[in-house]
Amino acid sequence: MGVKIGDKVKVHYVGKYENGEVFDSSLDKEPLEFVVGNNQVIPGFEEGIMGMEIGEKKTINVPSDKAYGPFREELVFPIEKSKLPEGITEGEFLEVHQPDGNNFIVKVSEIKDDTAYLDANHPLAGKNLIFEIELVSIEE
Repeated sequence: MGVKIGDKVKVHYVGKYENGEVFDSSLDKEPLEFVVGNNQVIPGFEEGIMGMEIGEKKTINVPSDKAYGPFREELVFPIEKSKLPEGITEGEFLEVHQPDGNNFIVKVSEIKDDTAYLDANHPLAGKNLIFEIELVSIEE
């Protein structure tokens, strides 16, 4: 029968960039568990496991539009360097507190003179991803 919408599944996965570099893996921890159709994982991952049988392994290629979406330039914004915590460097992540009480994570993408540029894109935005997956279990 295979995986279908509404099934609770467990999968082991290795997530890679197109150059083969691994960015995430479940192999050294518990399998990823989610309900198919509940938007708990990226659309391309969910589509890729449809119809799989327990024990089946496969590699799926997920284009950025079915992963974390395109990189959006409007989500990169400047702030005064003096507003950064002491000792922060390019490439580090910060939690930003908005006036409405919400928080979000940004990456310090560049520091130039007195200006720092913060990037609120998801770290995997704009990237095509490859997943090696193994279906561990299905519960209807």
